This record gives sequence, structure tokens and C-alpha cells, in this order.
Amino acid sequence: MAQALRIALAGLGTVGTGVINLLAENGALIARRAGRPIEIVAVSARDRQKDRGVDLSPYAWVDDMTELAGRDDVDVVVELVGGADGPALALARRSLSAGKALVTANKAMIAHHGMELAGLAEGAGAPLRFEAAVAGGIPVIKGLAEGAAANRIEAVHGILNGTCNYILTEMEATGRDFAEVLKDAQDLGYAEADPAFDIEGVDAAHKLAILASIGFGTQLAFDAVEITGITRIRAADIAQAAALGYVIRLIGVADCANGSSGTQRLFQRVAPCLVPRGHALAAVTGPTNAVVAKGNFSGPLLFEGAGAGDGPTASAVVADLVDIARSNVAPPLSLPVASLEAAIPADSGERVNRAYIRFVVADRPGVLAEIAAAMRDAGVSIESLIQQGRPEEGGEVLVAMVTHEGPESAVSRALDLLQGSPSLAEEPLVMRLIG
Repeated sequence: MAQALRIALAGLGTVGTGVINLLAENGALIARRAGRPIEIVAVSARDRQKDRGVDLSPYAWVDDMTELAGRDDVDVVVELVGGADGPALALARRSLSAGKALVTANKAMIAHHGMELAGLAEGAGAPLRFEAAVAGGIPVIKGLAEGAAANRIEAVHGILNGTCNYILTEMEATGRDFAEVLKDAQDLGYAEADPAFDIEGVDAAHKLAILASIGFGTQLAFDAVEITGITRIRAADIAQAAALGYVIRLIGVADCANGSSGTQRLFQRVAPCLVPRGHALAAVTGPTNAVVAKGNFSGPLLFEGAGAGDGPTASAVVADLVDIARSNVAPPLSLPVASLEAAIPADSGERVNRAYIRFVVADRPGVLAEIAAAMRDAGVSIESLIQQGRPEEGGEVLVAMVTHEGPESAVSRALDLLQGSPSLAEEPLVMRLIG
């Protein structure tokens, strides 16, 4: 058998220790599949004394993780530290510049710096792999870049954050409100102590930007992702959606089309949406991820599975190591950096769809007429309207409506007309209906 692929592991949290356990348990099988053994030779983490439940004595300990990139006995650096910048980015830059292969699960770093890192990798002839950065153990990056390589990908959408999906489906199942279910998610380990990146939609946006670049052959454009989280969704919204035959899911949506000038127009959005009960994504519950990619010849492709956790994420990391051991080298973003097109953000106001709009208003005469007048003046046609009193909260009323299909700009105009109205107790909530 060929010489072992020697790896250095930076970061010994749940995923890092998961990689150690996976290589220990499946090492012989992996060696047969890879054509050579995969061996850890060095590790690095913040606290050398911490008990991580794994034996680290066989490996060299390195206090400064960036020094892993300079070791002569290392072929691949595995970065599992996290963070878009700081030590993780320094390690990535140094590793690739030194001609070391890099495997990472760091979606924030790839979303913000992927173009630079892909350029370094190509220049050095060093593999850069990041399957574990998107959707945990689901091979969606490989599926898009390789399995669907013969297709023009027309659209990508999906559930990209398990924390949000757990919260929304638990609210759906129990009727409880957001804050209470978030606390449960934290207690169960599905949400971090500071869950902002998850519940505000940023984590899903990082993943969507990566998938869009790979799927459409465009430059990474995280800053162009429109992002809305789930913090304003109430149990009442879940109930109203159910009455209409829908469930609420945080959905990442991306598509790319040629504009009138021939320039690619890239649309990317992460936001809660109403999904019909019969839709494939409606059945995705708990901390699960699912991605649907539509190829022009393959048709819709569904990727579904565990989106996080030590086992699934470690599985994706080691799968990348197997590819490197086999000398499977491909451009990190599916195409060479010079071939990635610079798309301009699409105007979301031109998109045509139906919308769910929820208002919290003062319980007094004339409020519904004021809302209806704003919708009329903006050209928004109302399909249905539901009013629900809340006497326990000072006489405020929930008013929810579903619009007929129309441009998003019309809904925006209607809400602009209502801006500052004393009738509104809080900013309206808008969620799109997907079909």
C-alpha cells in the first residue's frame, strides 16, 4: 500500500474529536478505499490540558496552530477552529501558500474569503476541500460539482440550518412560542449559548452563497445575500400558516439568469417562507438539512440528512481526505477562479409571488380600512384576510393576509405607505409563499 496521507488537525471540539474517532474506528476500511492509510501526526487547540475523551498521546502537540502549515511531516491541514477571520484564516492562507492541502468545515471563512483561498490553492496546486462546511454529512457540494456536472443548475433552495428547523417544527408541533422553544434547543445542544448566527439567518446565508457559486459558476457573493431570520415568528403565525395548508421553514433560495445586457443576475435570499404541506421541504423536521437543486437535464435533485453534529460533519471531513488521498484534484469552486462569472445582484422587487403579511394593530375602528387602502394604492390584491384579537395584550389585534401573485415591489410600496402609522404596534412581518 502507498505511503500514508499525513494530516494535522487544528481544533479539537466535537468535530475534531469526531474525526479522530472515525479514523480510529474505520481506519482500515478508509485505507482500502483511499488506496493508502490516513494518519494524524499533529494536533493543535487552545487548551492542552482539557480532557476531550480521546487519547492525544500518539500525536505531536503544537501550541501555535499556524505552525502546522510549516511541518515537513504534514501533507494536509484540517481546520476545524471556525470563524471567518483570525487564526483560522491565517492557518488557511499559510497552509495553501506552502502547498499543503487544506480541508475545512468553516463555512464563514469560505463564504467571506473563498475566492482568495481558491486562488491560493490553484496557484500552489494544492487541494482545497470544504464539503463539511455545508449541510454537515450531506454530500451536496460533491453532488453539485461532480454528480450534476453535466447540467446547467437553474435554481438551488433548501433548509440549511438545523437549529432554525428544529425551532420552527417544534413550535409547529407544540404551539409554543419562539423564546420558549429556543431555550429548549439550547438545552438540547441544537443551539449555541449565543444563537444569533443561526436564528438571524447568517449561518444559512454562508452556506447558500457557497452553493450558489458552485451551482451557477459565479463568484462568491455573500454580501449580496438578503437575510431575514426567524426571531419575529410567533406561534400565531405557525397556526395561521397551518390553517392555510402551509408550514413555515427558513429557506435559502438562489437562482441565476441572464439580464438584458447578457450579464448574469444572481438572486440569493435566506428568509422564513410558507411551504405547502405536500412540498418535499415541508416534511423535513427537527435539526435536519435538505437541499433541492434543479438541473436542466437531471430535473430536481434532493439532498437530505443530518446537517450538523460530530459524526455527520466528521464523515464529510474524512470523505474530503479520501478524495485527496486518491489524488482527486478539482477546482475548489467547481470552476477555475478565472472562469467564475461576476454576477450582479438581481432586483428582488421584480420577483413575482404570493406573500403572507402579518400586522399587529391597535383594536380600533378604521385600521383594517387603512391597511386595505394602502394595499389598493400599491396595487396589491388581497386573497384572504384573518383577524385575531389578543385582549391579554392591551387590545392589540393580529391581522394576517395572503396576497394574490404579484411583484414584491408592490408589497414594499404598500408597507412604505403604512410606515409610521399610529395604527401599527410593530413592523409588519412578510413571508413569501413557495410552491
